[in-house]
Amino acid sequence: MIDESAAVLPIWMLLSAAFGFMIGDALGQNFARRKHLEEANEELRDELEKARAGEEPLHRELKRQRGVLNDIHKRVLAVSKGLENRPS
Repeated sequence: MIDESAAVLPIWMLLSAAFGFMIGDALGQNFARRKHLEEANEELRDELEKARAGEEPLHRELKRQRGVLNDIHKRVLAVSKGLENRPS
């Protein structure tokens, strides 16, 4: 006769191997997804740093243009006041 305990052992081995494979697959996908998200996050940080580096010259140029406009405004205002005070 066939011993039942000998037949049960391969089934448990097969079930435990299948269960281990499913856990390993789930954890492997989670690890791969996390690694992909970390790489994407690093790329976004690099792009942000590049964008910030490009802002500094822009701020400097805007400040210079504001200064030029302010100087023009002062001169135009002085001329217009001179015209108002001119005797007719």
